[in-house]
Amino acid sequence: MQKLRVAAAVLALSTLAACGTGSTGAGEAGKGTPKTLTYWASNQGPSIEADKEILTPELKKFEQQTGIKVELEVVPWADLLNRILAATTSGRGPDVLNIGNTWSASLQATGALLPWDAAAFGKIGGKDRFVDSALASAGAEGQDPAAVPLYSMAYALYYHKKAFADAGIDKPPATWDELVAAGKKLSTGGKWGLGVEGSNLSNNIHQVFVLAKQHGADFFDASGKPAFTSDGAVAAVKQYIDFMATDKIVAPGNAEYAQNQSLQDFAKGNTAMILWQTAATTLKSHGMKPEEWGVAPVPVPSGAPGTGQNINSMVAGINMAVFKNSDNLDGALQFVKFMTGDEEQKILNKTYGSIPPVKTAQQDEAFNTPDLAVLRDTLATSAAALPRVPEESQFETAVGTAVKELFADAAQGREITTELVKERLTKAQQQMPTR
Repeated sequence: MQKLRVAAAVLALSTLAACGTGSTGAGEAGKGTPKTLTYWASNQGPSIEADKEILTPELKKFEQQTGIKVELEVVPWADLLNRILAATTSGRGPDVLNIGNTWSASLQATGALLPWDAAAFGKIGGKDRFVDSALASAGAEGQDPAAVPLYSMAYALYYHKKAFADAGIDKPPATWDELVAAGKKLSTGGKWGLGVEGSNLSNNIHQVFVLAKQHGADFFDASGKPAFTSDGAVAAVKQYIDFMATDKIVAPGNAEYAQNQSLQDFAKGNTAMILWQTAATTLKSHGMKPEEWGVAPVPVPSGAPGTGQNINSMVAGINMAVFKNSDNLDGALQFVKFMTGDEEQKILNKTYGSIPPVKTAQQDEAFNTPDLAVLRDTLATSAAALPRVPEESQFETAVGTAVKELFADAAQGREITTELVKERLTKAQQQMPTR
């Protein structure tokens, strides 16, 4: 998603308690009803234009109901965090915005976002409307959340049914040994077993975080300090890179992928498997029919997905935040209430192929399809939240870049040794701020 250097920015912002708004609405917070809101949405669909087409009629509904016009900008993931940080320093930002749920604790530490205390939650129907796992990724532990869950996601293994049938593979792999064995059968004739996004820093983090859990490790210790060079963390990163370097089931060109190219390869039949979160909408946009792919839980070392070392996904999702010094605070809260209401939750999550974090909306039959059932069960039983520490965004940048560089090495044929992995992770840890 992002190629960022944010450590210094986040540290500088931690001393700020104020941010601004770029809205043109009249009035001060709490005085009257603002007539305009600005909203930065994240790119959830196959393109920026697709998101505009999806969201615009919904925002018109809100305007009809409240008289408040919402000025929409869909911001690419590659730019979103930098845009948010710049907005907090310049005082010219939106009223409401989407954030990756893994950024919640980092952005909370800036003091720029509205804390969702009992009073704020009361204005949108109450905290108990939301699924616990989604709320757990909305801010630092022990503090009021910095955002409200909007879309929930989890990782799954998407596999190409025809490629599997042609290779004589009758079921999706349940363990990593099975995935590698299947991948080798599928990597032939210019086609490849597995697709990755080697230059996508956030995706890199999501994958190695899960593998570290499966190796009995984490990238932060119990006190919240970086532990990037533990044996388990090193083993996790090496395992991921080895899909290309040693197992030869990932095309070397995937080292440069950062814009969902692996999904395009999958849709064209050039790659047989991808590890992705809620991929259905994008696959359909590339011309695939739902019956052409299957969805299974992400593999585990052995047995079945669960807790402990059989965690197989991070808790993925998008949260909705409000700049606390918005001139349109009342309108912003009304907008969050609208977007997290049952009706909109069903509409938007159906469209994007994600899972509603609102309990009542999640029970809709639309979210009981075979692919969404896998994602929903994963969130409920075998997903873990990324570390909820203020330095999380720097972690994504530092370790995500280390993984990216290792993929580049592998693509060039360099041997990926344990020592090399540890060297790169040591460098990443040295880039982290101290506290």
